[in-house]
Amino acid sequence: MACLGLDIGTTVCKAVAFDADGAVLAQAHREYPLHHPAPAQAELDSDEVTARCFEVIAEAAGAAGEPVRAIGVASQGEAFVAMDGQDRPLCRAMVSSDTRAAGLIGPWVGNFGQDRLYRITGHTAHPMFSLFKLLWLREHRPELWARTRRVLCLEDLLHLRLGLEPAMSWPLAGRTMLFDVTRHAWSRPILNELTLDAGCLARPLASGEVVGELSRAVAEPLGLAPGALVVAGGHDQPCGALGAGVVDPGVAMYATGTVECICPALPRLRFSDQLREANLATYDFTVPGMATTVAFSLAGGNLLQWYRDRFGTAEVAEAERRGVSAYQVLLERMPTEPTSLLTLPYFTASGTPYFDTDTPGAVVGLRLTTSAGEVLRGLLEGVALEMRLNLELMAGSGIDVGELRVIGGGARSERWMQLKADVLGRPLATVSVTEAGCLGGAVLATSAATGEPVRTLARRWVTPGRPFEPDPARAAAYDEKFEAYQALYPAVRGVTRRVAASARSAE
Repeated sequence: MACLGLDIGTTVCKAVAFDADGAVLAQAHREYPLHHPAPAQAELDSDEVTARCFEVIAEAAGAAGEPVRAIGVASQGEAFVAMDGQDRPLCRAMVSSDTRAAGLIGPWVGNFGQDRLYRITGHTAHPMFSLFKLLWLREHRPELWARTRRVLCLEDLLHLRLGLEPAMSWPLAGRTMLFDVTRHAWSRPILNELTLDAGCLARPLASGEVVGELSRAVAEPLGLAPGALVVAGGHDQPCGALGAGVVDPGVAMYATGTVECICPALPRLRFSDQLREANLATYDFTVPGMATTVAFSLAGGNLLQWYRDRFGTAEVAEAERRGVSAYQVLLERMPTEPTSLLTLPYFTASGTPYFDTDTPGAVVGLRLTTSAGEVLRGLLEGVALEMRLNLELMAGSGIDVGELRVIGGGARSERWMQLKADVLGRPLATVSVTEAGCLGGAVLATSAATGEPVRTLARRWVTPGRPFEPDPARAAAYDEKFEAYQALYPAVRGVTRRVAASARSAE
């Protein structure tokens, strides 16, 4: 028997079929474009996304060599589609990086109550969340709002297109900020304030619960077994954590890719003033009865890509000659020792803990003698220091992370992994599977199909790889640098505001 995990990302969807022991049987992926119709807007064509999802399911299932009897879906958070009475999309899906609703948040939260909103949803206000994107739709597209009969995220939209009554996993529902994470139900006070009927939303289900069985007419063209189960999956980060074998408190996933994210397993929901002030959410995990949070930097691998595109011409050419990745060449040329630079990595809007969309990045300490490799290492140090800040804030709130399981493209670089271990002062370990989001979805699907507990399956399927321990001398140097780093954000923010004020005065 095989099961399949589907991961619906912002620009690519992936499907991986696994056998009963967690070995990869087949995999497929498809990309789709992200549309930017105006500044601060980022959208996906939901019909195109679901079409590509059907393609990767069919390709992976067709090549699996065994009947695929269950599917679990990991989905990007927050993105939703408004649909009319004939289940036709009325607009494109606004993804996480779409911030058009920023100006509406203050008045709405001021009326509803900031503490009340946090205690219901476990989240703090940000334009990424579905609640505020829906508010923008109501205020700026009233004719569309009046025609809306369903509001579906991408996980439950796929269920609908598979001929099932759509359901949304609890972890994904949490990312809408419409969900009461304690009661595990759509929040009537929030929906009333938004003037949205709960009947427009999918039924919420715990991760691993069965959404439905596929009819033969739907299953066979996709290469799936008739009656194949579709299982509630989750938000992609908790699914990735499950796929990294994170099933016990004290262990967390560290996704090192375009965005850097740390996602731990918690024994229960944790509400605290410290977590709220740090914008560290509390919501359901993909393991039954557990909770999680997410700490993230939106400038992760983005910085490495930015550096490559602007300063890595020679390395790109060498990579082509050698038949390797340009990133590999760049990281090989990066020095191994800590730099004298201090970087605030806000080359995009920040993630946790500040949710700052205005303060820009900064590199302090540049000299004419600074090498290109030092600049690159300084950039990556800045991202790692930001993630250390998040870990320290977690620890101050009683969430101690002693082990980090690293997934994503960055895990392939030993030099980058060692840098992270030295900066964080914690051991890191890779995992054997590369598509952890798909594996997490497949674990949930397999558990539903066989009855084997999720924890047991994840421990059996996931094998930690090579460990990276902090080098004592380098770790000590980064302890000192971290003290300086904590003063960098308020300093840059203050200078930025003074410059902006001077510019306004000169107008």
